[in-house]
Amino acid sequence: MDEELACGKFIKRISEELRKNANNTMRSQNMTMAQLEALMELNRAPEKQLSLKELEQNLHVAQSTAAGIVVRLEQKGFARSFGDASDRRVKLVGITSAGAECAAAAQKDMLAVEDRLFSGLTRTERNIFRALLEKICGGLS
Repeated sequence: MDEELACGKFIKRISEELRKNANNTMRSQNMTMAQLEALMELNRAPEKQLSLKELEQNLHVAQSTAAGIVVRLEQKGFARSFGDASDRRVKLVGITSAGAECAAAAQKDMLAVEDRLFSGLTRTERNIFRALLEKICGGLS
């Protein structure tokens, strides 16, 4: 492959920088990236709750992994799970106020890191970059 077209090394470097910053921030809160992603999914949900199946699909993880994440979030007081009143087979997961606060703080931290990371780009360049990333990710499905 032509060296000018080899984008993988740049994507890897950006990913590593984002992961490093996220891990440093989350370590102080005794959180993992998977747990934070789950909180953010719950916080974005219309009623601040999702079925375990929906959470599993949104996170692109196995049911057992999603269930483990929920258990750990419940232990930390960030989420609660309960049965659906209309269908007892469905397990619902809701975010607590402490979980919502954690998700909001994490979102703020993530935006600050992205601002620093992309400080060399104009607003237009950032928008183009985001649009291209969305297009690439859309092609992965």
